[in-house]
Amino acid sequence: MGFLCARHKFDVARTSGPVTTAPNSQVPGLRVLVIEDQRDIAANIWDYLERRAYIVDHAVDGQAGLTRAMGGEIDVIVLDIGLPRLDGFALCRSLRAAKNGVPVLMLTARDTLEDRLRGFAEGADDYLVKPFAMRELEARIQALHRRGRRATDVQIVAGELSYDAQSMMAVRKGKKILLTRSQGLLLSVLIQASPKVVSHRELLNAVWSGGEGDVAGLHTHIYDLRALIDRPFDYAMIQSVRGLGYRLLASP
Repeated sequence: MGFLCARHKFDVARTSGPVTTAPNSQVPGLRVLVIEDQRDIAANIWDYLERRAYIVDHAVDGQAGLTRAMGGEIDVIVLDIGLPRLDGFALCRSLRAAKNGVPVLMLTARDTLEDRLRGFAEGADDYLVKPFAMRELEARIQALHRRGRRATDVQIVAGELSYDAQSMMAVRKGKKILLTRSQGLLLSVLIQASPKVVSHRELLNAVWSGGEGDVAGLHTHIYDLRALIDRPFDYAMIQSVRGLGYRLLASP
């Protein structure tokens, strides 16, 4: 499904004032799918982003959101957790199970470490707690988009493992493994540094360029990456170096 160019219809009053295109928007035309059942929040996000030259679509429940997300043509998804029909965790899990690697920014009123870790475990790339400033929302969207464009289209290789950033596809022993953007960034850094140790701070900066990441979230991303890259094979390439960070070994 393509994105709508006409203004979306909400059941609540919209922010007043003329809609203009901001010439200084960092990525004009960036396509954002907002999956949010609170229509006032969705309307405010829509208005703010549309004024800054984003192309915005909206789904009011999780099942409709999943259908639109699976239709492609999306750069970033802004996803509420507490949705009717299908909650944000289940939606994100379904996306990743279908090998869909579109970046997901989760929105929630729950500000606990357990909720953040669960969101990362289900495949979210970033997490923003309500209430939030629209400028921060936009910064997070831009950061997620930059992650997917940062690496070149040259394949990087370490032993039997390779990674192509353009397709977000890793290959180990001939097995293709589709990664999320965050997983791909972590793997890229580890492969390029191999066999050297990459510190927690370096990995955090690679994935959360705004400095908003934490080590607990990093560990969750690495755990999920290991499950894909190492667990099905005869030895672990990604190794933890206690108190320092992680490294990738091309051979046992």
